[in-house]
Amino acid sequence: MNILANTFIAIIAILHIYICVLEMFLWDKPIGLKAFGQTKEAAATSKVLAANQGLYNGFLAAGLFWGLYLGAAGADIKIFFLGCIFIAGVYGGLTAKRKILFIQAAPAAIGLLLQLLL
Repeated sequence: MNILANTFIAIIAILHIYICVLEMFLWDKPIGLKAFGQTKEAAATSKVLAANQGLYNGFLAAGLFWGLYLGAAGADIKIFFLGCIFIAGVYGGLTAKRKILFIQAAPAAIGLLLQLLL
């Protein structure tokens, strides 16, 4: 079960690195425009805000990688960062786009469940 939980948590961390790159560097590029359903004009006006948001996603990923690196001693760290991701995903799903619930909150909830079942 530990391998399953850690593998799933690593996938969540990689997902947040991907989101970080999309928001920080590709926000106004075709892949970013498509991923976030933005127009070129809207992306241009929100680029700085998106980069800031991307940085936070990078920190969330870093926290998960840190917890994974520590092994069994990192359980509380993984739980904390998964909880942060879950809360951010629920908030984003309720205030921005519903699909954030499935992309961010649901995987974090599954990761938390797997981590807590260890």
